[in-house]
Amino acid sequence: MRDPQLLYIEDLEELFVDVQTSRLLADQKTFVDAEPKGSLKDILHCYRRERQQKDFQLAAFLKQHFSLPAGAEALDKQFCNIDEYITYLWDALTRYPCASTGTLVPLPEKFVVPGGRFREIFYWDSYFTMLGLQAAGRVDLMESMVNNFAYLINRLGFIPNANRTYLLSRSQPPFFSMMVELLAEEKGEAVWVKYLPQLQKEYAFWMKGSEELSKENRCVRRVVRMRGGEVLNRYWDELDTPRPEGYVEDLETASLAGSTHNGLFRHLRAGAESGWDYSSRWLADGHNLHSIRTTDLVALDLNCLLLHLEKSLQKASRLANDEVSELHFTTLAFIRENAIQKYLWSEELQAYTDYDFLGNKPVRAATVIMVYTLVSKLASHQQASKMAGLLQNRFLQPGGLLTTLVQCGQQWDAPNGWAPLHWMAYRGLRNYGFEQLATEVKQRWMATVENGFKQTGRLMEKYNVVNGAIAGGGEYPNQYGFGWTNGVYLKMKSSL
Repeated sequence: MRDPQLLYIEDLEELFVDVQTSRLLADQKTFVDAEPKGSLKDILHCYRRERQQKDFQLAAFLKQHFSLPAGAEALDKQFCNIDEYITYLWDALTRYPCASTGTLVPLPEKFVVPGGRFREIFYWDSYFTMLGLQAAGRVDLMESMVNNFAYLINRLGFIPNANRTYLLSRSQPPFFSMMVELLAEEKGEAVWVKYLPQLQKEYAFWMKGSEELSKENRCVRRVVRMRGGEVLNRYWDELDTPRPEGYVEDLETASLAGSTHNGLFRHLRAGAESGWDYSSRWLADGHNLHSIRTTDLVALDLNCLLLHLEKSLQKASRLANDEVSELHFTTLAFIRENAIQKYLWSEELQAYTDYDFLGNKPVRAATVIMVYTLVSKLASHQQASKMAGLLQNRFLQPGGLLTTLVQCGQQWDAPNGWAPLHWMAYRGLRNYGFEQLATEVKQRWMATVENGFKQTGRLMEKYNVVNGAIAGGGEYPNQYGFGWTNGVYLKMKSSL
């Protein structure tokens, strides 16, 4: 259901299509983030009238009726010291409550944006940003961000991909319970009880449709009924249309797929919900984006995070003296943990991986996503040892960990490495006592970030961990700022 107080850029109909397909703006996200200077209805009416004129110019019309978002010039301030620069960035990347402008969903408290083209609060980015805020002693900003996510859950029933109306059909990896856990480390266990209602609503969102599952109806929205009757989860999006912020790219991908790939746009959108947009991880043929099949896979990281959410609800219920709910979530966590073990461990790979529930088999490609099971502590020591060996022998490069072992031009593939996955690997390896490998991962990643800063004066969204070159791939240039890189770097630096 639409909120009448919010603005939806898709309501510009053919004007939206014409602007995006014209490629007047280099980045498809620019127009959907623009602020209209009047009502969308009036602007569309003007467009339909004026475009009939012989001397009509779309660029001039855009300039007259929209304010395009500002660039990232404030992030270009030069510092010789990386720590001083990150301290500066906390303020440079902080945004404050304001009235709704354009497609933004207004938030009640201050928050940190990732940087570059990402001018809004992003869901899973924020957890890794908060790690750095914790290390910097910025508990006030941590709490404000958790409060904003609680507000979104209360208002929308879930946490969207980001606080933009064109992103309200999907979420992102559910790190809210880990954010609450992080805040509880600073403010005490009462935090769990405070956010218990929002944790419950978050869980209800991800499990919506479970009651509709059956042997004949194996998947509904984000839930999947496994062969043994257990319920696990996949990434999903409520819509099966091109993404507004990637409109032309999605149309181009569809043209390559032809009529042979039903649900292509939903697969693309679900890939965006995963945060891994895009990766060979989701590709049926391992290389071509038009073979994407995100919603056909039970996702390992998603189920590990939902296991954490179930255990968090167990703990929060206990602290709230709700024995019935505590037992309920204890049981659900037990079932999920056993189901992950049963279906998502690959004997062939000797690692955990995603599960193809249509083919009833684990995906035959190892990715660094396996480290989520180390963070969740659900792997046996023998399984953890196998994965540690795989990480060291196949994934570890001079600059850190590869995301996958495939190089196909997508940004969540080789030769790129990413801050959030390095933190999860570091934390997970330490959970099992692999201190030497954990330290090696940390040191190589921090050196990569430091060397990049020396070369460019910036902290980047992602890095090439093979040869130190500027990371590429995907549908937009490497961004800088950058929230989760700053956060993970500072947290690693403060870790023993």
